[in-house]
Amino acid sequence: MIVLVDLLLMLIDLTGSILSAILQTFLRPRLKCIDGELCLITGAGGALGRLFALEFAKEGAHLVLWDCNAAANEQTARLVRELGVRVHTYTVDLSKRRNIYETANRVRAEVGHVSIMVNNAGVVAGRRLLDCPDELLERTLLVNCHALFWMTKAFLPRMKEQNHGHIVTVASALGLFSTACVEDYCASKFGAVGFHESLTHELIAEDLNGIKTTLVCPYIVDTGMFAGCEIRKELRSIIPPLEPLYTVQQSMKAILAEQQMICIPRLMYIPFLARALLPWEANVATYRFMGGDKCMLPFIKNIEMKTSNGHTKLC
Repeated sequence: MIVLVDLLLMLIDLTGSILSAILQTFLRPRLKCIDGELCLITGAGGALGRLFALEFAKEGAHLVLWDCNAAANEQTARLVRELGVRVHTYTVDLSKRRNIYETANRVRAEVGHVSIMVNNAGVVAGRRLLDCPDELLERTLLVNCHALFWMTKAFLPRMKEQNHGHIVTVASALGLFSTACVEDYCASKFGAVGFHESLTHELIAEDLNGIKTTLVCPYIVDTGMFAGCEIRKELRSIIPPLEPLYTVQQSMKAILAEQQMICIPRLMYIPFLARALLPWEANVATYRFMGGDKCMLPFIKNIEMKTSNGHTKLC
């Protein structure tokens, strides 16, 4: 009898959640105020990280910016300071666990306790698996996935003490479905998605409803990271690479609305569902039609050319 009652309550919750999601699609959700919050952004020297910093600054948050490129990080900081926001910069190699923990200790001692953490940093080897040095494969997994564990262990305890905080994981659509020739990136982003979802379930199970999480899964963003990647030419106007500013603005809406997950654009929910519901052969046929099975080959060729010319950048 208890099982039947619990089943009925679950169905009521399920129905309510679906109706709430539908309403939020058409109605403008209420956005929370983050004025005065301390927000840490990784990869702040890159295109998305810089835009995230500016958007959080506009909302009144104080910023802690992490990046392995000190010059790029300082450039972001200069732009943020022009908005009158307090900002601190740290040069960090997210592939090194000890560096993360040591810098986290410095942040707590010099700035204060982080209440919003945006795990934005990401890298990709850009080589075919059998041609890729092991060190580059490891670096992708360390930065894109392992660092999430160390960042969370460093900053979540204080959030738990106060039952207040927000953890944002900038993953990728390639963490929901995969494509060929970027095994390192797909594996790291699948890991990021799995980590984020498990952490969210843990917080809910512990009734820590004051700590929010948001998973961001964008399609390819036009930052140059995947320069040359192309799907079938007839479809490029329908699914073009995302503009960085649009990507960040949509992400910010989801974060401020305390939305648990956002795919950008919404069209990305379709292949995510198709991967789970359709037979493997059907997904392969769809990939081939769209040109998704070979879309990364021009990107890899670009990386090979840059490497041969000595222009490869590690972070």
